[in-house]
Amino acid sequence: MDTMPNWLHKRAFMTPDRVALIEKNKQLTYKQLQERAVEMANALKAKGIAKGKHVGFFMENAIESAVCLHALMYIGVIIVPLNHRLTGPELAFQLNDAELSYVITDRSLANKARESLLTIDLFIWEDIRPEAYCLESLQTSIELNQLHTIMYTSGTTGKPKGVMLTYGNHWWSAISSSLNIGLEMHDRWLCAVPLFHMSGLSILLRSVIYGITMVIQKRFDPHAVNQSIQKENITIVSVVSAMLKKMLDDLAEDQYPATLRCMLLGGGPAPYPLLTICEEKQIPVFQTFGMTETASQIVTLSPEYMLDKQGSAGKALFPSEVKISHNHKELSPREHGEILVKGPTVTKGYWKREGATSEAFEDGWLHTGDIGFVDEDGFLFVLDRRKDLILSGGENVYPAEIEAAILEHIDIEDAGVTGVKDPHWGEVPAAFVVSKNPMLTDHQLLDYLSDRLARYKLPKSITFVQALPRNGANKLQRNLLASEAE
Repeated sequence: MDTMPNWLHKRAFMTPDRVALIEKNKQLTYKQLQERAVEMANALKAKGIAKGKHVGFFMENAIESAVCLHALMYIGVIIVPLNHRLTGPELAFQLNDAELSYVITDRSLANKARESLLTIDLFIWEDIRPEAYCLESLQTSIELNQLHTIMYTSGTTGKPKGVMLTYGNHWWSAISSSLNIGLEMHDRWLCAVPLFHMSGLSILLRSVIYGITMVIQKRFDPHAVNQSIQKENITIVSVVSAMLKKMLDDLAEDQYPATLRCMLLGGGPAPYPLLTICEEKQIPVFQTFGMTETASQIVTLSPEYMLDKQGSAGKALFPSEVKISHNHKELSPREHGEILVKGPTVTKGYWKREGATSEAFEDGWLHTGDIGFVDEDGFLFVLDRRKDLILSGGENVYPAEIEAAILEHIDIEDAGVTGVKDPHWGEVPAAFVVSKNPMLTDHQLLDYLSDRLARYKLPKSITFVQALPRNGANKLQRNLLASEAE
């Protein structure tokens, strides 16, 4: 099948009265969402936005943000989600690189948008008046090879690259996920992650494909998320380890209700103590591995393997593939190498970066830039980003392993490790920690770690900080740590 109906159009036809979106005391059914999206799509078309144009999405999480994204899909534009946490120069780079014709923002972000827009037309969503409901000039069907999104990588090193994702990439991501975590008619997926990020956008697209309810929160707040899980019959939540840890701290001695059937955990290897607590509290954690280039997760570990395969991200989702390679050779089980992925969710390349695209692909396989291995049963273990690997005196040192050991300490709230230059060893690990105990010293923490890590893995410096730099998806930005360490 090369074409199919517009997803919202089809969903509103199939289950018009089912609740599509909830935000606090507001909600829309699929029919209401579809009608509003069509009316706003016509209003945007009247302002000159046309099929094929590149349009920036610069809005906070809200029901109206979801309406905006669906309206843009009805027009058939290429959507460019913009991270509103970026600085003016960072935004200006993406605006120019993506060749945007328009940007849509909300009132709360309008001033920041104006600072970076230069000559690009800006529309404030609240000021746009809906037009009459009319489908005549809108896109009620889609082509799977049609470009849907250009999503910029977080830019943890160098300039961000625009990842091109098609409708087919997003479609297969939704189907692959449902074949793994299952699908129930009464599912409610809580979205406390940004819609400008792959994690948030994937929830929006999956919810309409599945016909389930998406519960939107403006931003992540551990108490608000826990309250929603407890009181709003949430069945699925997407988190990273830093978010989950804060949620468990807020949960304290309480338990999550049986209605919660999937805690989808991404963003890198999960610390063992965190998984142990989840096991004790019977929290159904699905560990995952994915990236913007794979339209969200491409590997997932089911809860029954959470501790038996501790540290594993699972197996490749149907019908994708994973292999470990080094110097163009596939490695045997437990040999460390680069993780390569292949399948219908994988991007076709980077916007205006032919060289980077060519370099990233090898016979249809995408080089992820992550180091890992598969065990004898085919389970993937992600060790770290290749660029974050610390080469110390001929030994490979993985920052994630050191971070996991530090986080086992009862007084540690957060931890980040990066490599710094050393005249004798080449590189050595440096740790940055957020402590809950102001009396904790670096010597005490090193004594604790010396029983858990080989000597060459011990941090050569420990710096106590108020907070660690994290991007919009709550992922640690080790490049900023490296700048601090130098």
